[in-house]
Amino acid sequence: MSEKPLIDSAAQKILSLAAETQFAPNGIVSRTLLRTPNSRVVLFGFAEGQELTEHTSTQHALIQILSGECEFSLAGQPHPLKTGDLLHMPPHLPHAVRATKRFSMLLTLSKPV
Repeated sequence: MSEKPLIDSAAQKILSLAAETQFAPNGIVSRTLLRTPNSRVVLFGFAEGQELTEHTSTQHALIQILSGECEFSLAGQPHPLKTGDLLHMPPHLPHAVRATKRFSMLLTLSKPV
């Protein structure tokens, strides 16, 4: 069963991303904020040292680093990212992420046209 988004796509809503971000002592917490037929917005909180192993997506991905620091591996090349950085990944790009410090990010996925 998929998680119920915090935002109803048919209604307006204002959220504090800082207040909604959750962290687990030794884990990764993800919360779906919005889901529409063509997009999804997910808020992540990573404990230091946590990682997502290499994978791909069929969608465009836009990642905003909200706090902390991480390393994104894009097609095998490491890229350090920090608070305020923005990353775009086209569909099918192999990528992985590791929290070099505790960090949070906002992931926006959109289906290709």
